[in-house]
Amino acid sequence: MTANARKPRTRIQQKNTAAILEAALDVFSSRGFRGSTVDQIAKAAGLSKPNLLYYFPSKEAIHRELLGGLLDTWLAPLHAMKAEGDPLEEIMAYVRRKLEMSREMPRESRLFANEVLQGAPNLEGVLKEHLKPLVDEKAAVIQSWSAEGRIAPVHPYHLLFSIWSLTQHYADFDVQVRAVLPQSEAGDPFPEAARHVDAMFRKMLTPSG
Repeated sequence: MTANARKPRTRIQQKNTAAILEAALDVFSSRGFRGSTVDQIAKAAGLSKPNLLYYFPSKEAIHRELLGGLLDTWLAPLHAMKAEGDPLEEIMAYVRRKLEMSREMPRESRLFANEVLQGAPNLEGVLKEHLKPLVDEKAAVIQSWSAEGRIAPVHPYHLLFSIWSLTQHYADFDVQVRAVLPQSEAGDPFPEAARHVDAMFRKMLTPSG
């Protein structure tokens, strides 16, 4: 931790830090980490490069700060899945929230996706230490629901992968989604997307008979 990071920040320092992170989110999510530069981030933040480097010593430091701030938000919907709840409704609430996050936080979704596509150099430890234990815990819950006949038989890990891929697709491939959809839906694909994913997962998970 740098001396600057340890000191209480003034209001202008807090404002500039927030401006840098907001600008970096735009730049990283549109250009990827490798295609982004400190100069681009500084320009988007309305700061000089030396001023930006006062707050963050490198592009990597800004990137790590963004990812660290994103993780708790990203994992919160899965944490909220409760073993004591109604199985189908717990899973569907998770699906809905993940789709809402794609609508509300598309830049954050693309930031996370780009990091994973590059081998997760800044997230590898977090994926092993935080994401995997949480997924293991929720997979065990889903498996118990299946074993009890409360939902249809399903591979719990691949169910979660399917939820991630289907909901995050609308953020990560937004341009493709809007280009392909009929004009009447392209302006806002999420209402129909919500109906589709709800019907699909309910049909998959509802026990037969």
